[in-house]
Amino acid sequence: MKKSILIAIVLITISSVAHSQQQKIKWLSFEEAVTKSKKAPKKLFMDMYTDWCGWCVKMDESTFSNPVIASYINENFYPVKFDAERQDTVEFNGKAYINQNPGKKRSSHQLAQTLMQGKMSYPSYVFMGEDLKVLTVVPGYYPADQFEPILHFFGSEAFKTTDWQTFSAGFKGKVPK
Repeated sequence: MKKSILIAIVLITISSVAHSQQQKIKWLSFEEAVTKSKKAPKKLFMDMYTDWCGWCVKMDESTFSNPVIASYINENFYPVKFDAERQDTVEFNGKAYINQNPGKKRSSHQLAQTLMQGKMSYPSYVFMGEDLKVLTVVPGYYPADQFEPILHFFGSEAFKTTDWQTFSAGFKGKVPK
């Protein structure tokens, strides 16, 4: 009996250690990502979220917690978690961006408005090139297996040589469906 309990404890410990070492996205602030990109150019992946957005939470819990997704994002982008309703001032490209109605419910930040091209839906994902210009904005919730090809389309720069339909039809991902 004692041997069975000891084996169970060892297995639970191994399982929890393996789970805690699971790949996680190393989120940066927008300012950190811009600074890093200027020193070592890399595309930015921005998760535009709000505190009240249920689908944003679902993305965090399912898609962004997937180790395949997390690993790909960490390797190919500077990942940014950007609260689209943040209250502070953000300096970018010589301009100061603010939230014009701080404290007001659902008041979006000017930088979020600019990067999302005025289409304020959450969650949305802004892909920026190494030149820190917006490549595209992808709105909505996606399960990991559906988000993986989107990440690869921009991370591998396939968007420069092929259209989305052709790319996605031939994409073979690592995330099980």
